[in-house]
Amino acid sequence: MSMPMAPDLRPLPPTIALQGHLRRARLAQVAWGQTSIHARLQVVRRLRFLIAAQADILVAAIGDRHGRTPADTLATEVIPLADACRFLERDAARLLRPRRLGRRGRPLWLAGVAAEIRHEPLGVVMILAPGNYPLFLPGVQLLQALVAGNAVLLKPAPGCTAPLAALSELLTDAGLPSQLVQLLDENGAGARAAIAQGVGRVVLTGSADTGRAVLADLAPRLTPATLELSGNDAVFVLPDADLALATDALAFGLRLNGGATCIAPRRVFVPQAQAAELERRLQSRLAGLPPLPVAASTLERLAPLLDDARCAGCRIMGAAPRAAVTAMSPVLVADAPPELALLQADIFAPVLALLPVRDCEEALRFDEMCPYALGASVFGPEEPARRLAVRIRAGAVTINDLIVPTADPRLPFGGRGESGYGVTRGAEGLLELTAIKTVSIRRGRRRPHYEPRTAIDQTVFHQYLRAAHGGGWVGRIRACASLCAALGRRVRTVRQMAADSRGLRRQSK
Repeated sequence: MSMPMAPDLRPLPPTIALQGHLRRARLAQVAWGQTSIHARLQVVRRLRFLIAAQADILVAAIGDRHGRTPADTLATEVIPLADACRFLERDAARLLRPRRLGRRGRPLWLAGVAAEIRHEPLGVVMILAPGNYPLFLPGVQLLQALVAGNAVLLKPAPGCTAPLAALSELLTDAGLPSQLVQLLDENGAGARAAIAQGVGRVVLTGSADTGRAVLADLAPRLTPATLELSGNDAVFVLPDADLALATDALAFGLRLNGGATCIAPRRVFVPQAQAAELERRLQSRLAGLPPLPVAASTLERLAPLLDDARCAGCRIMGAAPRAAVTAMSPVLVADAPPELALLQADIFAPVLALLPVRDCEEALRFDEMCPYALGASVFGPEEPARRLAVRIRAGAVTINDLIVPTADPRLPFGGRGESGYGVTRGAEGLLELTAIKTVSIRRGRRRPHYEPRTAIDQTVFHQYLRAAHGGGWVGRIRACASLCAALGRRVRTVRQMAADSRGLRRQSK
């Protein structure tokens, strides 16, 4: 195989040049889509080795975001990305292999038909990347799109081109063919132009408002999308929960990535009898945490929400954000009513609200009042926690932990409600980046459905329904006997009709 050319990493303007890039991407995708899955996975394997060897380059490209240390970035972005590579190496070939259907479950009237289900590339996939985890989240989506046989247009979030450019360069070093991955301009104009010209699918990780805007652009062409959107995650504390563990988890979830995590804890439903103790523990724990960097735009949105909470009778513990200061200490909002505006908003800041509840039923009712349903957590004994977990409206639920287990590369990730739809990651995320095609093969020469309808057909269909789907074995056996007799009469009738037809043709000559 000849050495691949380096991909063009220059930002793409929304002009005729973009049309050229799209055309070249589509042409490159045709060859890539016909490349064996083994060859595609060899690129992923070599990329994983390069990630391990050059992790510091990726860390430096991401930079100091949300108050992270280099160790934080390695743990939250680089290592999970390498794990996702290994998952694809192990499982992607099996998942993408055509699946042949045997005789089991095949309707009797389709005897002689063989069928298979295929997963084929979509063509060019567009990934609209987020700014909170600018390498890991779009990186996994990029790899899954490529493994599925697609080309990718990749739009970084503002200020986040460097890590995706670094990953693209590593992919080139790993042997990825030229033109398959192309970076768009951060401002979004190029992405909108590409959507207008037509892409196979859009994968967006962002806010609910951004999701609405993107859907409006996708509607004219009915372009499918995977939307991983905002969260305002719930935490359910059961009566027998370990409050020390719950406190540790909530403190971790608030400070992780400076609070800029879509599945960070925001609403804590706690039994009334344990509310005061959990509040005391949290207040003591959060008081010692340093301020965290928060975007000025986020602080501007948060300030009126906290004022509204204060007016609603909530107790605000912690320093409120100040104007012109882009950092804040964690804030605890106690005695929060479920209809509070803060609990209906997607805020990337270290804010946590406590909602005392009578029981799990009330907690579930209060949880349903929030439009977002991305993730949730339950703390308590495993069996009651499991029973509650299956009733929670969320895309991902963790028991006795927060956030971290969702990085398992085997798990799909996505939300419900205003948290979006579709999934990324895992087997389901990989298959979502493919187009499903079914192929059916009819063997033999007989095609009963081509034959003319006869007066006996209604009897045949009735007896077939009773034989195949009727209740009771005695009735089904009788229906089988009637069906065989009706089919015999039908065959004789069709043969007679064919003979009559041949006779008429001879007379006409």
